[in-house]
Amino acid sequence: MQAFEGELPPCVQQLEQRIGYVFRDKQLALRALSHRSLNSERRQGRDEIAQHNEQLEFLGDSVLGILISEYLFRSHPQLPEGQLSIHKARIVSAAHLVSVARSIDLGGILLLGRGEEFSGGRDKRALLADAVEAILAAVYLDGGLEQARGVVNRVVMSVPTAHDEASELRNYKACLQELAQSKGLPQPTYITIKTDGPEHSKIFTIEAQVGPEWTSQGNGVTKKAAGQMAARGLYERMLSQP
Repeated sequence: MQAFEGELPPCVQQLEQRIGYVFRDKQLALRALSHRSLNSERRQGRDEIAQHNEQLEFLGDSVLGILISEYLFRSHPQLPEGQLSIHKARIVSAAHLVSVARSIDLGGILLLGRGEEFSGGRDKRALLADAVEAILAAVYLDGGLEQARGVVNRVVMSVPTAHDEASELRNYKACLQELAQSKGLPQPTYITIKTDGPEHSKIFTIEAQVGPEWTSQGNGVTKKAAGQMAARGLYERMLSQP
């Protein structure tokens, strides 16, 4: 990669502050922040030099995948492969990476060509998600897997993932079922305990039960939401006790 001429722009130090990592090779950080539109404008008829972040994005996708897989494997040893895959898909999704980028105002420090700048590139979802992956690759190349793991834990995992109600319901009921099976207990059952409120604004109370000893109740504006809360509460209680 061709070195940046003159002093490094302030975006490199800003990036380091926001992700909690200081690069030994500042050019890697600079490349991770550089969109291909900037590179195209700099060519001026010469052969293109790989200064933009697309190749880093390619590597970063794999770095992120292995680190999230490792994190879930270690933190959720009770979950089956299917549930681990669902959780992983949420965390590595473009939607989540966009949220991560916005949490550190990454768009504000990206290096863009004038055309991309004028077309709102700093807030384009695909551009932001790609830049997060490029930054992880740059950290990996500069400091190794352990440093990349630190950035993932500090930055990527600090932003909550978005959950739709149906996915949450499916996941926690499946988690509770798997946990009950691993403990040799009966499969969970769900009972509607009561319904409060007027017809247009009901509150449902659902009880989840595993055997005669384990119960938990949850409330929600739909039966699905209430069942989800009940399943989650019981799952977390059973998981915390031997």
